Amino acid sequence: MIKFLDLEKVNNRFRDEIDSRIKTVLDKGWYLQGEENETFSKNFAKFCGTKFALGVANGLDALNLIIKGFGFGPGDEIIVPANTYIASILAISENGCTPVLVEPDINTYNINPDLIEEKITAKTKAIMVVHLYGQAVQMEKVWALAKKYNLKVIEDSAQAHGAIYQGKRAGNLSDASGFSFYPGKNLGCFGDGGAVTTNDEELYNKIKAIANYGSHKKYCNIYKGVNSRLDEIQAAILDVKLKHLDSDNEKRREIADYYLKNIKNDKIILRNTYEKLANVWHVFPVRTQKRDEFQEYLKQNDIQTLIHYPTPPHKQQAYKEWNNLSYPITEEIHNTIISLPISPVMTDDEVKRVVEVVNAYK
Repeated sequence: MIKFLDLEKVNNRFRDEIDSRIKTVLDKGWYLQGEENETFSKNFAKFCGTKFALGVANGLDALNLIIKGFGFGPGDEIIVPANTYIASILAISENGCTPVLVEPDINTYNINPDLIEEKITAKTKAIMVVHLYGQAVQMEKVWALAKKYNLKVIEDSAQAHGAIYQGKRAGNLSDASGFSFYPGKNLGCFGDGGAVTTNDEELYNKIKAIANYGSHKKYCNIYKGVNSRLDEIQAAILDVKLKHLDSDNEKRREIADYYLKNIKNDKIILRNTYEKLANVWHVFPVRTQKRDEFQEYLKQNDIQTLIHYPTPPHKQQAYKEWNNLSYPITEEIHNTIISLPISPVMTDDEVKRVVEVVNAYK
């Protein structure tokens, strides 16, 4: 079986160093807001090119905290792609804000910048872009609209660790960015974890307090905060893996390049990628009209796949008030998308086998 993602194999490459760092945490007996968190936060900020990074409990919290930090709430609108994982939209709803959905570009699957301006109203406070599947959004029009209407730009970079767009990394293309370190991410820990990156010192300090019960000083609470902290063990693991992220992403790009050049089947639609470094290929999505049949065919040929994502947010029960709305491009993507195996530990033979089987599909 060619696994979609062999996490055991991915992480075993760094087992000795990870074991050593975990032992250091255990020996210190300090598990939250300690040296490991400080070290990783500094290194991750440097990696992203931002002044600040803050480890938090997960990616959803990262986005939620950014919106709280800006002070957005009921009556405020935040523009967000209709084609995204539901967490992007949940963070907006959690703060009482109104998500305003914008269709994606059918070729890139990211938000279509040409459709944003028509959704801007007097209530709009921010544009949230999602670098979906690892490819950075083409940001020029987003930046221009933010400047024109005095809006904040928020990045959901949960799938784009290390993506480089116009010389800057994801996480440094906006006012603030949220990251997830879920185990399957390009940079993943051994449980849940996340981070906020920003160049705004005032915002950073506010979010840092909100994430710690609204407090900078124990028992002195200046905000109605939450508990969202990255623990020391996860920070230590992430700091080890961060050193290898660029090389792992390059391996993903090599596999994706081979797929793009060699998958030749008119039943399979490949994603448009416009700038090599802008895509870290968190997943390799393709589209096909008979997805269930295609997935079963691959399974019979010992190739594991996943669907990212089968049901769009506006068709979920959680947002039943939207169930009658129509976003045809988003729905087309969600009805036809399927992700092929891609990871830094795939062998050349496995990559070639995937291509052979895909090309033989009739």
